Amino acid sequence: MPKGEFDQHGAGEASYDAHRAEQWLAGEAAGRGLSRRVMLGMTAKMGLAATAGLTAGRSAAGLAAGRSAAGQATPTNAASLSDLSTGPILKPLPPEFFTVFGTNAETRWEAMRGQGYHTPTDRFFVRNHTSTPIIDADTWRLRLFGSGLRGAPPRERAVEFTYQDLLELPAVTQSAFIECAGNGRSFFTSQQGQSVSGTAWKLGAVGVATWRGVRLSTVLARAGLTRRAVDVLPRGLDPDFVSGGVNLGAVRRPLPVEKAMDDVLLAYEMNGKPLLPDHGFPVRLVVPSWIGISSIKWVGDIEVSAQPLFSPWNTQFYRLFGPDHPAEGSAPLSRQVAKSAFELPWNAQLPVGRTSYLTGRSWSGHGRVRTVSISVDSGATWRPAQPRRQGHDDGWTLWEFPWRPRVAGSYELLARATDGTGRPQPTQAPYNTLGYLFGAVVRHPVTVA
Repeated sequence: MPKGEFDQHGAGEASYDAHRAEQWLAGEAAGRGLSRRVMLGMTAKMGLAATAGLTAGRSAAGLAAGRSAAGQATPTNAASLSDLSTGPILKPLPPEFFTVFGTNAETRWEAMRGQGYHTPTDRFFVRNHTSTPIIDADTWRLRLFGSGLRGAPPRERAVEFTYQDLLELPAVTQSAFIECAGNGRSFFTSQQGQSVSGTAWKLGAVGVATWRGVRLSTVLARAGLTRRAVDVLPRGLDPDFVSGGVNLGAVRRPLPVEKAMDDVLLAYEMNGKPLLPDHGFPVRLVVPSWIGISSIKWVGDIEVSAQPLFSPWNTQFYRLFGPDHPAEGSAPLSRQVAKSAFELPWNAQLPVGRTSYLTGRSWSGHGRVRTVSISVDSGATWRPAQPRRQGHDDGWTLWEFPWRPRVAGSYELLARATDGTGRPQPTQAPYNTLGYLFGAVVRHPVTVA
């Protein structure tokens, strides 16, 4: 393998992160503001130390050029502005559908009962770092540039696609879930008594939709991808994100070329209609099975690099930090863990002496769910749930369980999935201070009366 070239058929992002470190130490990686002292403090296994002053992706001039080329803050043709609210989220957020956390909105699981396999767009959760931008598809451009493309010197290697260009490319439709890495975060505290930071999601920061668009691999090939490309860095057109008084720029996170060329979609439709602004209009990434931050919304440009790239979203955030992890954190997170949820309100009331059909869904970033077991006695005994619709690798399994409680009182309902790894959900999730990847069985309280 040529020096500096990543084996695109290698293992996942953990081994790739080690490769980033090796290339930096050899003087081959584009650190974009990272000091050599910081990089020398990394372990080859775990990679880059988190730092609040990180500025990755491109220079200030490049940021300005990317925004001017990518689109304007003018009314979208995806929806009438008269139908949109004001605030960080534009679509209606009725309280029977959502729990709102400032810039974020969590789907209530009881709102999913009877809704079929896919999450309706009006009930799909919203995760925003700042606020939803309004972008005009007619002026929007997707700009690809960087040393991983053929052509002129690296700064001049740029290819642009209009919205119409993408519509004219071969289209694919695929069903996949998108899930925030912090989904279930509140249970670190409520079930495990551990302090974590971040939005206190229960289990509603997930949704499955049908996505239509162009494979990222198709666009990369048209742009002139070379064999030496190792990273792609999509960047959104949402307002810059400020954390701890530091402007970290627009949301962006590198993907290994291996993943980018596999199953990643540049989507322009969701559930058969153009994307809503809150879900990424005009175009967003869909990165199946990986944590939601990978599926960049409102994508405006993509750097294609022959050198490893970094951003705050794979160094400062979206790693595991805490007493059981290295000081610089784990390798960047990629795949999601298994979870299960009942389509019931929290503290629901159920009738004594009558059969209630408990319904729910289970999903995993590690392949389709094989089995789901239910406990109605706080985990003392388990019985199999009946599948209502079997899911696929990037979706979820719908199930039901008949329960006839004989005694009134308080109960905890538990659902436990076993995914493609063959391992069931654990009783406790590994602790990390940012509350990512909570995959333990959730105890759902109900009252029987």
